[in-house]
Amino acid sequence: MTEKTATEATVAKRAPAAFRAILGEKVGMTQVYGHRDNRLFGVTVVKAGPCPVLRVKSAQGPDGYNAVQLTYGVRPEKSVLKPELGQFQKAGIPPARWVREVRVQGVKGIEAGQIVVLEGIFKPGDYVDVQGTSKGRGFAGVMKRHGFHGMPASHGSSDKERSPGSLASRRSLGRVLPGQRMAGHMGHATETTLKLEVIKVDPRENLIYLAGPVPGPKGGLVTIAETVKAKKRYVEPVRLASQKDKMGNVIGKKPTKAAAK
Repeated sequence: MTEKTATEATVAKRAPAAFRAILGEKVGMTQVYGHRDNRLFGVTVVKAGPCPVLRVKSAQGPDGYNAVQLTYGVRPEKSVLKPELGQFQKAGIPPARWVREVRVQGVKGIEAGQIVVLEGIFKPGDYVDVQGTSKGRGFAGVMKRHGFHGMPASHGSSDKERSPGSLASRRSLGRVLPGQRMAGHMGHATETTLKLEVIKVDPRENLIYLAGPVPGPKGGLVTIAETVKAKKRYVEPVRLASQKDKMGNVIGKKPTKAAAK
């Protein structure tokens, strides 16, 4: 197979650009100059894709809803259960480390065996939602878990500085109510950060730079999808000539001499 034929085959296997979701691995945080205003952004770097499609669920089928199962990472075949291995073989893709399902509005043009790549899905200025598993903190007290202030450290309050205080229970209700803020297991839960701005995209290295932190530790799996909010992309605000920044400099286009007269 020639190089041109191989490239055409790869493009033919790509999922349609309308499908705007991808899996990735959190690399860490750094600082980069953004695509606007020459600002310095604190960003999270995510190595996203390529993600082969394992299965497509349709509302007209037995599943009753539209969804796409994406895979990411590499997994030895000997460590995969036979039922799982059969699904990978049916889709014609190698066994993957992670499998995640993404709900979509429609599944037109998406088929099992296609590959979702970062190129063409997101570009600087887009807003995305990022879902991941938060860091596990184990058993935590109320000050760390819920932000309690604690009790006074004076006037004989010995060994009670980090105490939660009274639960306000009484005789007819001597139990802990559901949702009561108390010490307990913290973290290791599915968290979603909404409306993060895409600052930079490097399709050659499969890297995407997102403004702000995302849930999970380094090396953790994250799901990046188009935001559910109404505003899908950053829009440059209209600045008047009379507006000034913190340093007193005029922001925007300065008025001409004729306009000033």
